Amino acid sequence: MAGNKGLFERIARRPARKPARSRAATEGEATGGISDAAGRGIGKAISATSGQPGEVPGPSTNPATNLIIQDIAMRAGGRLMRHAVEKGLLRGRYGGTRAKAIVENRSLLHTLLSGVLARAATRSLPGAALVGGGLVVKTLYDRRQRKKAAKKAGDRSLARMAKK
Repeated sequence: MAGNKGLFERIARRPARKPARSRAATEGEATGGISDAAGRGIGKAISATSGQPGEVPGPSTNPATNLIIQDIAMRAGGRLMRHAVEKGLLRGRYGGTRAKAIVENRSLLHTLLSGVLARAATRSLPGAALVGGGLVVKTLYDRRQRKKAAKKAGDRSLARMAKK
């Protein structure tokens, strides 16, 4: 019975239930394993390289300002990267200047729609399934049409975008 006494003492020292997690950590856009793990990794790297682990690095003494500056820089970098990839994908079929015109003359509605769909797909698993399913249906629809008709429709759409 002596071996059981140690077990009972350990159980008695444990909390009755897990402590409640903060609401911000369980809800919203920033929840999820990948972004949480990446944030912890970046936080560890910053605290290892900086002398003051409690500070948000940046040019300002205000951490909120530094966060805004970093957010703007990341969004601008992401936009430049996205435009470069889109131009590269279109360049083979349409040439450099026409690919540039297609990417840069995209309508506001098209930009907002793609942003909303991307946000819906990244916020939740049902959103990702819905957007992914819609893309699969659109791809199957395009393949069902005659190849030449589908290419012509796509070319017409991109030509309209390049003219704007």
